[in-house]
Amino acid sequence: MLSSARGRLLLFLTAAVAALCGAPAGAAAGATCQAWLVQSIPTDMPHLRRVPGVLSTADVLQWLSGNATNNLDILAQYWQFLAQPKNPKSGDYGYSESDMVRFGVDEGHRVYKALEKAADRKIEIRMVQHSGFAPDYDQESANLAAGRPNVQNVTLIFGDWWGSGVLHAKVWISDKKDVYIGSANNDWKSLSQVKELGIYFTNCPQVAKTVEVYFQNLWTLSTLNATAYTKVVWDKQWQAFRKVPCWSHFLQPEERCRSPLPLSVDIPYVGGYPSLANPEMLDFLFETPGYKRSTREHHLSYLSFAPPELSFDKFQADEQGWVDTIKSVKPGGVVRISTMDWLGQSQYATQTVFWPSLSSAISEVIFSKNATVRILVAYWTHFIPNTENYLKSLLYSNILCTSSKYNHCIGKVEINYYVVPGYNETGPALTQDTATGNRYPDFTRVNHGKYAVSDVRANIGTSNLIWDYFYTTAGVSFGTYKPAIVSQLQDIFDADWYSPYTVPVKPLEASA
Repeated sequence: MLSSARGRLLLFLTAAVAALCGAPAGAAAGATCQAWLVQSIPTDMPHLRRVPGVLSTADVLQWLSGNATNNLDILAQYWQFLAQPKNPKSGDYGYSESDMVRFGVDEGHRVYKALEKAADRKIEIRMVQHSGFAPDYDQESANLAAGRPNVQNVTLIFGDWWGSGVLHAKVWISDKKDVYIGSANNDWKSLSQVKELGIYFTNCPQVAKTVEVYFQNLWTLSTLNATAYTKVVWDKQWQAFRKVPCWSHFLQPEERCRSPLPLSVDIPYVGGYPSLANPEMLDFLFETPGYKRSTREHHLSYLSFAPPELSFDKFQADEQGWVDTIKSVKPGGVVRISTMDWLGQSQYATQTVFWPSLSSAISEVIFSKNATVRILVAYWTHFIPNTENYLKSLLYSNILCTSSKYNHCIGKVEINYYVVPGYNETGPALTQDTATGNRYPDFTRVNHGKYAVSDVRANIGTSNLIWDYFYTTAGVSFGTYKPAIVSQLQDIFDADWYSPYTVPVKPLEASA
């Protein structure tokens, strides 16, 4: 998120927002459904081109709290809107007050205060979260709920249901009509020190109603005894023993239980969750005031969910949303993918699972459609070491593409690391009162967005591109064929891709 007054003014002007009521223009009752793309941009990135018409995450979360009149539902992995530079257990420890101001800490403070004011206005607030992280885990949400009967706060441990995984979705739903879906955690650093990407809807009850079903499914899980509703199954699709809810389609029909979720998935397949031939699509009109060529034409959109056992009706599993977006590319077109993590396997499962789904889709469109696929992967302090091997194996598709006289293949994949300045200088400023030399708090200076966009379709999600995030972890994506969203998301990607903050991943040699 831009921290300077000039940057903020630019965002407001180009997005055509109404500052008086603290919400975008057109957000009044009875207005047309509208959607904006939303970003956080870390401080100290002066050479990153700003895309006009994109809102800031901090503003959007504050509006969702400040404009709520009846209810507010929040899915969060953890809570750290309030920094703790005086806590030795915190990644913020040891930074001065002026440092924290320079980092943009006030953004988290004002979002939390907006939540407190909403709670004091007797707004019905429900929060579902993972157990969180040190130093205070879920203390902030517990404080919001303390002494306020209108605020409910529950913790859902995915490991009890799937053996591993977390509640990783980042979703806010206000008054059953305004929605945020994106990569930003409920963390001050996600507002000013981490690059995030999301989408914000106002006056869109059709979107809110659908996401609300998913929220309710998670809420229901938090009230149940997982032991009574889980089984260990041999998963033929992924060739591993793993724990799943007993209504999972990874179980044979005769082994399944009746789902306690009223709208859980009911697709008559025997093994696993094959791609739906005709997944549920949303046909609703929405405007895009942040984009100069917004039109009132209808374009299909969709929502996808993870894990598959929490999907419902005929909404597709989240993995399919990503795969179908890649495969939507036109012949000779370009697919753009941005992610923090990329791994062609599981990361947390007891048995390691090989996961070629996205890699196969990419190779397929390179061969069959001569498409160009560009991938941005974050390189930062907590980079997964095995990542580069999988990226290099994907780059080998370029060699295979031209390896035979029978191939008529001119497609290619290009992969860059996204390196936010200062990524290798993060952590507490003090350790046992000794200066560390770090310049930024821990778990910052990283591109955390998760999205894909072809030349016709955009997919904006909450999941890292690793097997666990699609099969054992809570995640949501919104996708659309709306040209305004597609074009503006392409522009956001290109601003990153052509910035000085990217480094190419070196390919494998042809003789390898």
